[in-house]
Amino acid sequence: MIDLRPVAHPIGKIVFALGGFMLAPMMIDLWNGDPHWLVFLECSIITTVCGLLTVVATRGEQKTLKIQQAFLLTSGIWVTLPIFGALPFILGAPHASIVDAYFEAMSGVTTTGTTAFPKLDGLPDGTHLWRALLQWIGGLGIVVVAMVFLPVMKVGGMQFFRSEGFDTLGKVLPRAGEIATEMTMVYLAMTGACAVTFMLLGMNGFDAVIHALTTCSTGGFSNYDASMGTYLGGPEWAASVFMVMASVPFIRLVQALRGNYVPLWQDKQVRTYLRWICYVCAIIMIYRLVYMEQDNNLPEMLRETVFNTISVFSGTGFASTDMSAWGHLPLALLIIVGLIGGCTGSTGCSVKIFRYLVLLEAVRAQIRRMHSPHRVYPLRYEGQPLDKGIIDSVMAFFTLFMLTFGLLIVGLALTGLHPRTALTAAWTAIANIGPLWGPEVTQNGSIVDFPAAAKWLMILGMYLGRLELVSVLVLLMPRFWRP
Repeated sequence: MIDLRPVAHPIGKIVFALGGFMLAPMMIDLWNGDPHWLVFLECSIITTVCGLLTVVATRGEQKTLKIQQAFLLTSGIWVTLPIFGALPFILGAPHASIVDAYFEAMSGVTTTGTTAFPKLDGLPDGTHLWRALLQWIGGLGIVVVAMVFLPVMKVGGMQFFRSEGFDTLGKVLPRAGEIATEMTMVYLAMTGACAVTFMLLGMNGFDAVIHALTTCSTGGFSNYDASMGTYLGGPEWAASVFMVMASVPFIRLVQALRGNYVPLWQDKQVRTYLRWICYVCAIIMIYRLVYMEQDNNLPEMLRETVFNTISVFSGTGFASTDMSAWGHLPLALLIIVGLIGGCTGSTGCSVKIFRYLVLLEAVRAQIRRMHSPHRVYPLRYEGQPLDKGIIDSVMAFFTLFMLTFGLLIVGLALTGLHPRTALTAAWTAIANIGPLWGPEVTQNGSIVDFPAAAKWLMILGMYLGRLELVSVLVLLMPRFWRP
C-alpha cells in the first residue's frame, strides 16, 4: 500500500499558499471599493483552512519520496489547485457553472489561456488578477516539476537533464526547495522587468501587472476581450521578447543571471528555437505579401506576424489580430509550431524542441544505416551520447502525444462540434496553447457555447498535456499500485 501522507503533505502546503495568494485580488477589490472583495476573503478562508488541516493531518518523519509518490504528487497538484482556484469564479463574478469555473482554473494553472467566460470586459479587477495569478503560479510550478520530478521519472526523455536537476530520489524534497528558490528569483525578476517595460510603453499599472504575469508564464490570459489587441505597437514587441525568454530553459537564465551567458547561447535548444521562429515568420510574411497581397502597412504586418507567431510557438496564446485571416498556409504553420512548443525546463508547452531534435537525430541515423548498414552511428546531443532508454522514451512520448491528440479530435467531434472547432480545440488543449477557431467559438475566443462534454474533454487534454501524458497515464497501470 502506497503511503499517501508524503504526497498529501506538500499538496496541503501548496493549497495553503494558494489561499494566501487570494488575498491579493481581495485587496485590489477592497481598494476599488468593490464589495466583491468579500468573495475572495471567503474563498481564502476556505482554501487556507483546507490546506492547513491537510498539513496537520499528514505530518510525519518521511522526508523523501518514492517513485510512485513522485508520480502521485505531480498529478495530484494539478488536479487539486484548479478545484480551489475555481471557487472565486463560482461564488463571485462571473458566477460561472462548475464546469466553466473548473475549466477556467485548469486553463490558468496549466498556462493554456483558453477562456470559458463569455465576456471579460467589465469583470472585477480582483477576478482579472486572480486569473493572471493562477497562470503565474502554474508557470512557476511546471518549471520546478520539469527540472525536479520529470527527469527522475524518466518522462519523455527528460532523464537526459537529470544531472541539472538532482542526483538521487532520496534528495527530491531538499533539492526541490533549492531549485524552486533559484527559479523563483529568476521568475520574479523577469516578471518585474516585463511589468516595468509595459508601463514605460503606455500600459497603466494594473494592465501592465496582469499582462506581465501572463506573459512570463506563457499563459496568455488578458483582462480584455481584445487580448493584446488593446495595446498595439511597442507592447507587442516587448511581449515577444519576454515570451521568448520565458520559453527558454530557466537553468540557462539562472546561469546568465550569475554572469555566465555562454551556456545560454551554446544551448542547442535555444539556437534551434530562435532559428525556427525566424523561419516561420519569414514564410508567413512572404505568403502574406505575395499570395494574400496584404502589403498595406509593412511595419504593422511584420509586428503582428512576429508577435502572434511567437505567441503560438511559445504556447502563450495572446492574439492581437485574427490569425485565421492570414490564409491557409500561415494557419497550418501556426498549428505545426504549436505542436512543437518551447524548450524543456521552461514555462513553454507542447512536445518541446529537445524531443524534436532527438527525433531528427534518430531519423538521420536511420537513413545513414540504410546507406551503410554495417556501420555504427551513435546518437549524440550537444556532444553527449543518447542512450537507448532516452530515445525510446522520446519515441514513446511522441507517439502517445499524437495518439492522444487524434483521440481528442474524435471525441470533441462526437460531442457535435464542427470539425474545424474539434481540431483546433484538441490542438489548443493538448499543447496548452490558448487560441482556437471555429463557428462555436465566440468573438473573444471563449468556449462558453461548447457542450459540457466537450469542455470536460478539453480539461482532460489540458491536464494530460501540461503533465506530459506519461506521468498521469502511468497511474492507470495496475502494476503501478503494487508495492
